[in-house]
Amino acid sequence: MTTNSKGLKAWLTAEDTESPTQAAIQNIWMIWRRFADNPLGLLGLGIILLLVFAAIFVPWIATYSPFEQNLQSALRPPGGAHLLGTDELGRDIFSRILWGSRITLSIIVIVSIIVAPIGMLVGCFAGYYGGWLDTILMRITELFLSFPSLILALAFVAALGPSLENAVIAIALTQWPPIARLARAESLSLRHRDHISAVRLMGASNLRIVLSHIVPLCIPSVVVRITLNMAGIILTAAGLGFLGLGAQPPTPEWGAMVSTGRRFMLDSWWVVSMPGIAILTVSLAFNLAGDALRDALDPRQE
Repeated sequence: MTTNSKGLKAWLTAEDTESPTQAAIQNIWMIWRRFADNPLGLLGLGIILLLVFAAIFVPWIATYSPFEQNLQSALRPPGGAHLLGTDELGRDIFSRILWGSRITLSIIVIVSIIVAPIGMLVGCFAGYYGGWLDTILMRITELFLSFPSLILALAFVAALGPSLENAVIAIALTQWPPIARLARAESLSLRHRDHISAVRLMGASNLRIVLSHIVPLCIPSVVVRITLNMAGIILTAAGLGFLGLGAQPPTPEWGAMVSTGRRFMLDSWWVVSMPGIAILTVSLAFNLAGDALRDALDPRQE
């Protein structure tokens, strides 16, 4: 190990910090070390990074266009020019799965961006203010939670119309309630803390306390919850696509690919199996990464 590497390691592990920036970097470093101690978490993270890489560079990785049809090559088994075989229209399944990774990643990112602020704000305001506001917000949250997420998403898509955009909206409407309940629980435990009382005595408004002091402390738990929810987002999106309510053909969405391939699953197993394996692998990866991140952020692990 070089002198510079030893110095950097000593700086990251030093107990006496000289600045808030150093303390924040040391905290991130310790979280990463705990995360790296979990081999299953690293495996999940590797698969997620591979998904991101495929989604970004798919035009250069995919060997065929996802819409290119060749009826003479229809239902060819994996091997040769088609790594994962072809579907009933002769389209290359490997290329369609790669292009579908963009759709899957887009759904995950958009839904997470929508549900995180909504769930966190609803939960934080309900937990901090309490009273009638807490009652109203939590009854609305429990109303959403009383239905299975897929069933509720089906109802929203049926009302909005089948399309990928409406599927994203429907999934977002079903994913914020668990985050709201988690943020409320965090707020209930934080609102009587000494530092919150000190800020209140200094004259800070309730709105400022919630946005500047309660919400930031809820972020780690919410991030873990969203990471664990991503598998559910993928499965819900695939379920809507399978039922024809999500992405519409010929869009290479994994759930829609499973739906069209189920007619050929007895004689051409690869048509339905390959996108199904992709759904399973990515969902498992987010679960593994989420579990490892939860353990890494848990102060009791120190």
